[in-house]
Amino acid sequence: MSTSERVLVFDLDDTLYLERDFVASGFKAVATWLAGHAGIEGFAAHCEAAVAGGHSGHVFDAALAAMGVDADASLVAQLVAVYRGHEPKIHLAADARRFLARSGVGRRAIITDGPAATQQAKVKALGLETLVDLVVFTDDWGREFWKPHARAFETIEAWAQVKPGDLVYIADNPLKDFVTPRSRGWHTVMVAREARIHNTAAPDAAHRADTQISDFDELEDALRAFDAGYAAEPFSP
Repeated sequence: MSTSERVLVFDLDDTLYLERDFVASGFKAVATWLAGHAGIEGFAAHCEAAVAGGHSGHVFDAALAAMGVDADASLVAQLVAVYRGHEPKIHLAADARRFLARSGVGRRAIITDGPAATQQAKVKALGLETLVDLVVFTDDWGREFWKPHARAFETIEAWAQVKPGDLVYIADNPLKDFVTPRSRGWHTVMVAREARIHNTAAPDAAHRADTQISDFDELEDALRAFDAGYAAEPFSP
């Protein structure tokens, strides 16, 4: 891999920042809206309790039920809209900020799934427009183009104009993040943050990253390992 040609491509959620911070920010925004429009207080705490209790979906329904409030479909839809459309109070992980602030890292891009307007608000809140060269929002093409669909990776390849071996995808979710770039000859790095939301194992060898790091302070060593022709922390097949 040529360090001068290398292009680093990042996932967003739980890679460059902790997604739990966005969730907490969204719960607070929804709680503020609900208190102002319906006089219902304490909603954020009930949302947090629902998540802690294992409600990964239908959190708002569970929180409303716990408060004795009818989870009317139109009300829940409004709460979801507030959550997705709020201005998030989030920040880059300190290690990611240190890495991105360095000069000489080369070209950088982001591929991110999720509702486009929500992801755009995250990028703005994190100040990433000035830290990367390109952001690909897969939802701009429709949900069917979210990872692991190849279109975002093809878009990066057309933009970067480098060999596949000069592309590195750095992400957190082995269920969808690594299988496609690996099949196209990219290098892949899994960031296994302790506080990440998707703490799941890869379903098979094809979905595993080439190497794993705990944060961006270890990324340079992983890149040097790729330069030397091996993965620093290879997964067992």
